[in-house]
Amino acid sequence: MAGKTMPEPGIASPLLPDHAVPEPGDVTKLGIDAMLQKFSGEFGIWQLRHFVLTSLAWALEAFHTMVMIFADREPGWRCTQLGSSSCGPTICGSEPGSWEWIGGKGLSTVSEWGLVCSERYKVGLVQSGFFAGCLIGAGIFGHLSDSFLGRKGTLTTVCILNGIMGLLTAASPTYWVYLILRFLTGVSTGGVGLSAFVLATEPVGPGKRGVAGMSTFYFFSAGIAILSGIAYMFPSWRMLYIITSIPSLLFVLSIIPNIHESPRWYLVRGRPSDAMKIMREIADRNRNHLPPGISLSLDDSSSSNVDRNETEICPSGSASGNLIDVIRSPITRFRLFLMVIINFSCAVVYYGLNLNVVNLQTNIYLNVFLNSVVEMPAYTITALLLATVGRRYLTMMTMCFSGLSCFAGCLALSKGYYYMVARMISGVMGIFGVAATFNLLFIYTAELFPTVVRNAALGCATQAGQVGAILAPLVVVSGSGVAFVAFGTCATVGGLLAYYLPETLNQPLYDTMAGIESSVGGKV
Repeated sequence: MAGKTMPEPGIASPLLPDHAVPEPGDVTKLGIDAMLQKFSGEFGIWQLRHFVLTSLAWALEAFHTMVMIFADREPGWRCTQLGSSSCGPTICGSEPGSWEWIGGKGLSTVSEWGLVCSERYKVGLVQSGFFAGCLIGAGIFGHLSDSFLGRKGTLTTVCILNGIMGLLTAASPTYWVYLILRFLTGVSTGGVGLSAFVLATEPVGPGKRGVAGMSTFYFFSAGIAILSGIAYMFPSWRMLYIITSIPSLLFVLSIIPNIHESPRWYLVRGRPSDAMKIMREIADRNRNHLPPGISLSLDDSSSSNVDRNETEICPSGSASGNLIDVIRSPITRFRLFLMVIINFSCAVVYYGLNLNVVNLQTNIYLNVFLNSVVEMPAYTITALLLATVGRRYLTMMTMCFSGLSCFAGCLALSKGYYYMVARMISGVMGIFGVAATFNLLFIYTAELFPTVVRNAALGCATQAGQVGAILAPLVVVSGSGVAFVAFGTCATVGGLLAYYLPETLNQPLYDTMAGIESSVGGKV
């Protein structure tokens, strides 16, 4: 998951009493959330259509991210001279010319450029390069999405770049050109999920935005499942890059024109008439009506009319803060330290287990499909247990479950059909646990910090996860045994560290540093 972020929450309390309508001639200024709640509708037909169309971009992100599983796999090989002593039990122990790749050299980058034995590190290097590009791209396109390009403009740009870079990657003449193009693809991919997430959730009302935000992850998992079928039909790595890149360009041509820019972006960019036009369209499509005398305003300009609810995750008010403030306070510093480690560990395990299917000696297409499918019930179970089990214990349970599954995989490294099945099951169960954690951490991280520093803290924790994604491929190339131990250790440590975090279930979310410090009485 290369670019996941939290919903952009808004004002919880309505600006008008129930059923209140402005008198003729009066002008009442409302925030977007209040207008959605009272008049336009929080999640009606308009938002559903817009959400689905925009979230399809997550499937495209899955294509460009997980295509490396198939493009960089090591195909099967066989001896060309049966009984010859020059062909050993492994490629590294065989003399050149005594063996050949099954299906030809063009199946993967590994077979085409001989990325085996002493050259195997290059597989991990190119995959880490992709995630390093994602780390850079998230920062670049996150800024552009908030500034002049907007959410829709940024999504259009990154999809065009993804499509072009993917097609160029398919024509890579050498490994080093391939590495550079994959890095550049990572840069553009880093902005896909980010801009799609914000664009899909910003027109949704505050009461439905959390559920909508969590639901975007289903599209990423569905993209991985579809990718496994595409890879099965087009096993050549060059053709695979072509087939998975074309949908990004088709998305720009057929879907983007039917997606609206975020009304929130219009409003903060000083274009209230454009924002109001979208709000009227939302109301009309949802079979609601905006009464006359209603206009939009930013949160700060309407703050005198707002009974702000501290239980909402909203960067409102005039107070401000940054990462320095998080580190300065012992309370938030300790929380940030733990969440950085937990997010890092979660990303290592999630991306590592997905990439590790190349080491399991199983049916790679079936394995990737199962990994993606099992993520969906993991998201659902997390959502169902979130309100009863709580954040802390649910984080502990899911991460430790993933860790135990990985350690179980260490016990099934012997050859044989049953051991192969056991490795597959261990990997699938590991994905189940860590996917549930990945989903949960977005909510938990945001709830641990006050509004004025929430984005800064969440951004820091997210970047720690991206660093984990960079390191995951380097663990995978070390072999299945080492990988299972590393992933099991990371998951278990992350789960145990969650014990030292406070529970945030049914707890108020504070807007300022002073508020959170006074609430806990100086306790971490």
